[in-house]
Amino acid sequence: MYEIGDYVIKSNNGVCKVEDILHLDMPGTDKNKLYYLLIPRECQSAKVYVPVDAENKSLRKVLSEDEAWEVIRKIPETEEVWSTNDKLREQEYKEAIKSCNPSALVGIIKNLYVRKKIRHDQGKKSTATDERYFKLAEDFLYSELAFAIGKDKSEMRQVIADTIGTQMV
Repeated sequence: MYEIGDYVIKSNNGVCKVEDILHLDMPGTDKNKLYYLLIPRECQSAKVYVPVDAENKSLRKVLSEDEAWEVIRKIPETEEVWSTNDKLREQEYKEAIKSCNPSALVGIIKNLYVRKKIRHDQGKKSTATDERYFKLAEDFLYSELAFAIGKDKSEMRQVIADTIGTQMV
């Protein structure tokens, strides 16, 4: 069980602070059931309620600083293998985004970077779907890594490039 003040990752919301643990007094809810009240760091006016008994499925603790650096160091060896079928690949991206697994997010970014380069070399633009998932993966990954290592999200692309010794576009 998380405690008030803990930071967690919630799919589709990113880094959130556990603001409270409470019973909801709303129609259609079990008045005996406990909920986490989460406040997303990127939208502090939002409130997200998650049943305490669902925490293992939809929440996880934010990476520690050491874990974040380990994710960054492992970027070069993280696999980028995805389905060649567009519809199936989009479903895989959705699942990876929903999982909030940093390695899966790195895989999406790497795969879409390669796809973007191939399409560019063929004189084509990236697809809207590719652009959407690239941005989502970057936003969620960079937000968590930045939070864990005490940097600003806007610095993460350069921090990663400096750490793994590559030039990222």
